[in-house]
Amino acid sequence: MTTETVLTGITTTGTPHLGNYVGAIKPAIEASHRSDVHSFYFLADYHAIIKCQDPERIRQSTLEVAATWLAAGLDADKVIFYRQSDVPEVMELTWMLTCMTAKGLMNRAHAYKAAVADNEANEESDPDKGITMGLFSYPILMAADILLFNAHKVPVGRDQVQHLEMARDIAARFNYHYGEHFVLPEAVVDDNSAVLTGLDGRKMSKSYNNTIPVFTPEKPLRKLVLKIKTNSLEPGVPKDPDTSTLFQIYQAFAKPEETAALRERYAAGIAWGEMKQLLFEYLNTQLAEPRARYEELMRNPDHIERVLCEGAAKARERSVPFLQRLRHAIGIRTLSG
Repeated sequence: MTTETVLTGITTTGTPHLGNYVGAIKPAIEASHRSDVHSFYFLADYHAIIKCQDPERIRQSTLEVAATWLAAGLDADKVIFYRQSDVPEVMELTWMLTCMTAKGLMNRAHAYKAAVADNEANEESDPDKGITMGLFSYPILMAADILLFNAHKVPVGRDQVQHLEMARDIAARFNYHYGEHFVLPEAVVDDNSAVLTGLDGRKMSKSYNNTIPVFTPEKPLRKLVLKIKTNSLEPGVPKDPDTSTLFQIYQAFAKPEETAALRERYAAGIAWGEMKQLLFEYLNTQLAEPRARYEELMRNPDHIERVLCEGAAKARERSVPFLQRLRHAIGIRTLSG
């Protein structure tokens, strides 16, 4: 049986929310149980400082993200789960790749072009105003994350596909100059993964401040569910489940037969207040057990630290000898050869 390496990075800039859980965390954990996959999951704390310069936020987010993945069922004994900053070979490889990357390639990165476009729209005299080299060269760091472990596949959203293509370009150029060292990674885009709507009807996102954190305690969870935006249709008036945030969130967690039954209640004109109570009770029941694990983990940061350090040690069993090979390939070696 051929084993594929699959790598997933999680940026540590906020508290994981329901959208993260159903769109990325849950499917990634399910995939990690496959016997034909060697899974790498890392906390991308160096990526986080590109946009976040709040040290405490990054530290707290690292703790929350790690606790969320472990509470949701990630088995750290069966995967390699590590913190990016605990694997120094990532940064060394980043420099090697930077020296192989054409500036013109980085000029075409969507995030950089968007930042320039914003400056131009604001009639700034300098189109690069406020743009750091971290933002500009972010795709190279992402390429290093992937290529260091020769990942075959990287699950990403459509907005990240360009970065995977760049990683392939950079890897191919390195291979051309120094020999075949890197696998050319493939982006895996799951168009069927759920994209949840937030409290205000827009996509659930930290940037919109409209999220429901995955493991919100019971009382705050109920308050957040009650805030979800609905229309003004009265009880007894048929409602469209496909345009309802409440229904969408329920569907992301429910079994098909439960979803079908709820569709009938929408057709019968379920009241919004009743639907909000139903959703709260359902989420509260579904998340109770992992929430208890999460709360226990959050009380034991030393345990999470040990898990991450053990993961980094396993990651470095691969990265250290591979980096030595790459050093030798580029001419950084002992003088005796």
